Amino acid sequence: MATKHTIRDFETHQTPTWCPGCGDFGIWTALKGAVVELGLAPHDLVVVFGIGCAGNQANFVRAYGFHGLHGRALPVAEGIALANHGLTTIVVGGDGDGYGEGLAHFIHTMRANPNITYLVHDNQLYGLTKGQASPTSMQGFHTSSTPFGNPDEPLNPLSLAIATDCGFVARGFAGDVPHLQQLIVQGIKHRGFSFIDILQPCVTFNHLNTYSWFYERIVKLDTLQHDPHNRLQAWQQATSGPDQLPIGVFYQADKPTLEDRFEQLHNGPLVEQHSSRDLSDLLTHYT
Repeated sequence: MATKHTIRDFETHQTPTWCPGCGDFGIWTALKGAVVELGLAPHDLVVVFGIGCAGNQANFVRAYGFHGLHGRALPVAEGIALANHGLTTIVVGGDGDGYGEGLAHFIHTMRANPNITYLVHDNQLYGLTKGQASPTSMQGFHTSSTPFGNPDEPLNPLSLAIATDCGFVARGFAGDVPHLQQLIVQGIKHRGFSFIDILQPCVTFNHLNTYSWFYERIVKLDTLQHDPHNRLQAWQQATSGPDQLPIGVFYQADKPTLEDRFEQLHNGPLVEQHSSRDLSDLLTHYT
């Protein structure tokens, strides 16, 4: 009989170091709940982490893990998925990590469409380095790096993903854990690259985009008769004004995955195909 795992099975002995009230706690809880709901075991899961407050989750999740360089988590996860697509691969990063340093990787990973799920903690600043403006900071936002107000318009990661024809585009909110958990479940179930931008209040450095600020503006797409298979409608919802912030699945489409396009993977994960082969000739050739 298969072991039924609980949330505790995905926790380590390390105590989270996030600030009390940080939205990262909600995302951490939703992720653990999602993998338990899907019946996964810690050895079924690999999580690749970026740098930042979100990346600190590497210490608090019991699974195979890799802590990447700033902005470089996605290519590492893509390599893992190609080497062993029998694992469930998840990437956890932040808005500075993924939309700043890692923006090019984000675009090209969407093009490749590997079967991985990307969770972005979007607190609209660089939290770990004391609150500098990030690519999603609102125009005019005062931070330590923009003391006279952020001069730039914020990046819209949802419209970027829809324009790139990402196969699964969603947005959640760290203050609604049950809803976010279901989004993560849907993202993991989707075959291909699943992108979930998660609105995550930073209680220490972002006193503009607070929990109450989000609660006043958030609306669930399920209540708007939204069709996630309608790309134009998805674009319209993703570009709606700042006074309304839809959460839910914006866009979903079935597309061939990166793994589908490699015949070498049709007979199973590479790690299983080559585990018993003699690779000495190949290693000699490259040394």
